[in-house]
Amino acid sequence: MENLVLWCFYILTFYAFLPGVFSRIFGFRVFKRGQSEREICLTFDDGPDAHYTEELLDLLKRFDAKATFFVVGVNAEKNPAVIKRIHDEGHLIGIHNYVHKSNWFMRPGTVRKQIKKTTDIIHHITGSKTIYYRPPWGIVNLFDFGNLGHIQIILWSAMFGDWRKRVGVDRLERRLMRKLRPGEVLLLHDCGTTFGADPEAPGNMLVALERYMKAAEAKDYQFVRVDEMMKTTDRFKSKQLSLGKKALVKAWLVWEQCFHVLFNLKKTADPDPTFHYRVTTFHGESITMQDGNVLHKGDQVMEIHFDNQKLFDMGMNSRSTVHIAIQLIRGVEKALPYFAEEIVKNPQLSNVKALYGVSMIHRGADKLGFSVHDLPKGLFATLTQMYLKILLSVIHPKGKSRVKDRSTALVPKSIVLSAELLKKRYDVGTHIQNGKEVEEVLQEKQVLKMAVEQTYSNTPNTPSATP
Repeated sequence: MENLVLWCFYILTFYAFLPGVFSRIFGFRVFKRGQSEREICLTFDDGPDAHYTEELLDLLKRFDAKATFFVVGVNAEKNPAVIKRIHDEGHLIGIHNYVHKSNWFMRPGTVRKQIKKTTDIIHHITGSKTIYYRPPWGIVNLFDFGNLGHIQIILWSAMFGDWRKRVGVDRLERRLMRKLRPGEVLLLHDCGTTFGADPEAPGNMLVALERYMKAAEAKDYQFVRVDEMMKTTDRFKSKQLSLGKKALVKAWLVWEQCFHVLFNLKKTADPDPTFHYRVTTFHGESITMQDGNVLHKGDQVMEIHFDNQKLFDMGMNSRSTVHIAIQLIRGVEKALPYFAEEIVKNPQLSNVKALYGVSMIHRGADKLGFSVHDLPKGLFATLTQMYLKILLSVIHPKGKSRVKDRSTALVPKSIVLSAELLKKRYDVGTHIQNGKEVEEVLQEKQVLKMAVEQTYSNTPNTPSATP
């Protein structure tokens, strides 16, 4: 008898208790808290209810809020009009089993049937299927982790006992206010007919929730669906730096400061410069530029270098490589008039033949007046490619994985813009002297900007810049 009891204890521990501990404490295979600067996630269990869910939807609409409803299948069958309204008003619908019964007391096959039946009901009413699942009481069994296929288990970061009427509005409000911060996934109940709940408790929840939403609105917080919170969390995590990467970024920025001192880099009159430059001698083979002028070995060039702090900030705040590319192109476009002004007004630059740089921005550069050329094969091209790969792994939101995925596209090239074309196209004073109106100049630049943005929006590319 003792052995039987002991074996029952072991089985229950591994089947039910340990999976619950791992999912709740460590978040294993579940989503229970987000990372965000402004978003909060409201989730509601046990509904829909013909009365309270309708009132809740009215409240959410007043605040332009989106929420997630984990519905019990049998309740969804009874209230198809409410389910349809939830869906039509842009909220997310998830599964809360067909009946409100713990997974601890069901076989794995039974859990699957509960989920499938509820999914089919939701699909029949809304025309859409769902992959989001919250087990009743948040209790999972051992087989739920690998038995539910593509289903995403959603738990919560805070619950408030709102299914009990005796908690009262004021106490419930105080509990909610303690969780008034971004990233929270709040568990509330819009139906009081399940076992252990009070039928009138959702009325208290609605009053307390309205006060909570007013306070959130005052802080400019937003209420989003759980799938949106998951996407925001992924983006947020991609921007967090490990200790190693922080050290690499710090060393990289220190190197930039040393580079500026060693090579005497200068700024233009731009109050917020994106580029620095130095005047140097061109040592490559002769290059025919876009306006027909030829850059020869020994000519003076204005060598441009991207501000690494700005480049890093762009990478950390960008959603993708294309987004970085568009920002880089805009930065170049903003800087070119200042370079033109610098060449016109600075007598020390009177012999500069061209603007020169090494970059991975290939597409669209010609629309800005640059001619694009392959670097001569050799040590410089190899080292430049290695450096730019490291650079991209530091600044890009996806880091090394992006370098691996786009390794064949990481080809640095020289970009050259004739000084004469630079002054002709970008120096407004020169245009006025030639009889052109400022409005025409600005119009040409706007067309150029649209063309460049269209190029990068339609074609993924991997940009970079010299240090």
